[in-house]
Amino acid sequence: MKSRKELIAEYKQRKPRMGIFAIRNVTNGKRYVARANDLDRIWNGEKFKLDAGGHTNRDLQEDWKRCGEDQFAFEILHELQYSDDTADPKAELAELERLTIEDLQPFGEKGYNRNILSA
Repeated sequence: MKSRKELIAEYKQRKPRMGIFAIRNVTNGKRYVARANDLDRIWNGEKFKLDAGGHTNRDLQEDWKRCGEDQFAFEILHELQYSDDTADPKAELAELERLTIEDLQPFGEKGYNRNILSA
């Protein structure tokens, strides 16, 4: 059995699963796409914000309130793979998010994201 000190040290050394996720409205197919520093925790945080009415994305918030939680699905689109030569995983994550949004184009009728790519 590991000591408390060993368990704490292991926890501090763990690398959270980073990646790109989507919150998809199953009624109309619209998606909100974003990055997460911890894929295992992000869904609870997003649901909390949506349930409390404080999500930063107003369109997603309005549909959540109108349609209800059961009309939304959480999806992991990409998981960032760590490697020893990864200098800045958060920069890689931001680039992966940009590429995913560029590919999926979750704007207007297709999604809740704002089209910052054309700005």
